[in-house]
Amino acid sequence: MMKKSLVSLALVTFALGVAEFGMMGILGDVADSLHVDIVHAGHFISAYSLGVAIGAPMLIVLRKMGLRSLLLLLATLITIGNICSAVSPGYATLLVSRFISGLPHGAYFGAAAIVCSRLVPPEKGASAVAVMVGGMTVANLVGVPLGTYLSDNFSWRLCFGVAAAVSFAGMLGIHAYVPSLKPLTDTGIKGQFRFLRHPEPWLIYCGVFFGQASVYCWFSYIQPSMTSLAAYPMADMTWIMLLAGSGMVAGNIAAGKLADKYGAALVSGTICVLLVGIMSTMYFMADSKVVSVILMFLATAGLFGLGGPLQYLIVRYSKGGEMLGGAGIQISFNVSNAMSAAIGGWAISSGFGVASTAIIGVPFALTGAIALFALRNMILKERH
Repeated sequence: MMKKSLVSLALVTFALGVAEFGMMGILGDVADSLHVDIVHAGHFISAYSLGVAIGAPMLIVLRKMGLRSLLLLLATLITIGNICSAVSPGYATLLVSRFISGLPHGAYFGAAAIVCSRLVPPEKGASAVAVMVGGMTVANLVGVPLGTYLSDNFSWRLCFGVAAAVSFAGMLGIHAYVPSLKPLTDTGIKGQFRFLRHPEPWLIYCGVFFGQASVYCWFSYIQPSMTSLAAYPMADMTWIMLLAGSGMVAGNIAAGKLADKYGAALVSGTICVLLVGIMSTMYFMADSKVVSVILMFLATAGLFGLGGPLQYLIVRYSKGGEMLGGAGIQISFNVSNAMSAAIGGWAISSGFGVASTAIIGVPFALTGAIALFALRNMILKERH
């Protein structure tokens, strides 16, 4: 029953992954279909991220709901948002639909992380959260390429149809297999934010923000990196992206198991340190076909490897506002992605070259490592 519960939760995060990242692979088809240029089509990505940032605080209003009921409500919103995206007749309606799809994203992760921690013994908590987060990594491995294929050969609307169908399946699974769980103790509106008075949550958010940015500065421009620098033909991007998705899956699973054994802060901090070397080497070896794809696999493994353990750890350090704390991880993630893509684009347009997007990530990885090892020291002092 416990495994079915976690799989049900992961199905919804799979749908979130397809909804968030799938648009990047079908953007040209959407633009052509709706008769807008690629710049205006890019607003569909921004609308989703805006929904994530604005929707996360909705947990303040919904804090008194039972956890299973809350998950069902959020999964319903995810399903409706993707159905609306699939049938949107024009630019404005799709823009609104994308915003609606993003609204429950952060809230769902925040609530689901707490449910995962309640379904398993404490020593298995990070692994349980990794299963839930793993839905998004599998989406990058399978769902996003599938959505791109369906868009290229049939219609871009099928991509969102798949997201809606999987989300609906996850909703049925949650109803059937996730037990009724009491709502968290209501600490009032002010109490929801009280955890932010302490340094630990801020260090966790810094770890997520800068750790993710260290990879996304480069990963946002993986296509020109692989085709222009490593000289792969465009046709090879399909298997390259599958390999990148495999790295995300492997990193998420491995980090979850290691975090249960050695501690989330130590594992995520170590990943940030490794990313310093990975992104530095990426810069100097960008023209090597073999080395570039190996480093890409390691970088994407680190990308999702550091986030899962921190999604679990924030529950511990956001007492009184656990769901809001968990949702904050997704806000940090999305804002980091938007910022790092902009910085990478600035570097390229300024004449530093596509390879510079890798080296720019090094100081971000260092900053993330410093924050997470500072957090590790605080945790050790608590124990003594």
